[in-house]
Amino acid sequence: MTNTLLYGYWRSSAAYRVRIALNLKNVPYGQSSLNLREGAQKSPEYMAIAPHGLVPALQIGSDIVIESPAILEWIEARWPDPPLLPFGVEERAVVRAMAALIGCDIHPLNNLRVLTVLREDFGASEEKITAWITRWISEGFTALESLIRSHGGRYAFGDAPTLADCYLVPQLYSANRFGVDCSAFPRLLDASAAAAQLPAVRAAHPDQQPDADR
Repeated sequence: MTNTLLYGYWRSSAAYRVRIALNLKNVPYGQSSLNLREGAQKSPEYMAIAPHGLVPALQIGSDIVIESPAILEWIEARWPDPPLLPFGVEERAVVRAMAALIGCDIHPLNNLRVLTVLREDFGASEEKITAWITRWISEGFTALESLIRSHGGRYAFGDAPTLADCYLVPQLYSANRFGVDCSAFPRLLDASAAAAQLPAVRAAHPDQQPDADR
């Protein structure tokens, strides 16, 4: 029985990243699903685990880490093979920058709690919500496309999957779900498609999760 437990939600991009990393490193783990649409992440029981009331959280034995960037770095340090960061200091910085473009500049502006506030507190129409989502994904992807053109190979960085791919695949899934036109980002699309073909990445897809809508 594994002592690694991922608290998440099938369609959470941040939890999706962590599943990809764990799968790429062949780490067995269990899952505890929290239905974000029902507010389960704000329950007292989960808030005792993750006081910010967001997914994912990763528990290994008695240790718990929240926030996907910290979780992914923890996974990389705890299970270094296969590496998801390149060897060189400069190369690692590039991969982390690619990840941050998504994790800091795109995803937080388009996650469920922000869209809910836009709808409920500011009265934004669905047309305006779509425009908001498209704007921030497109701006971030424009920068990421440039980085992939400079540093990409088969994948977002070089010819082996890295943390950049752990972020890219879920963000493209989200972009497709929201109907964002990504045709202007061919290198990004190619890199994501290559990563998505890996068995470990396919197994992390939202549709393959036990709590997915059927």
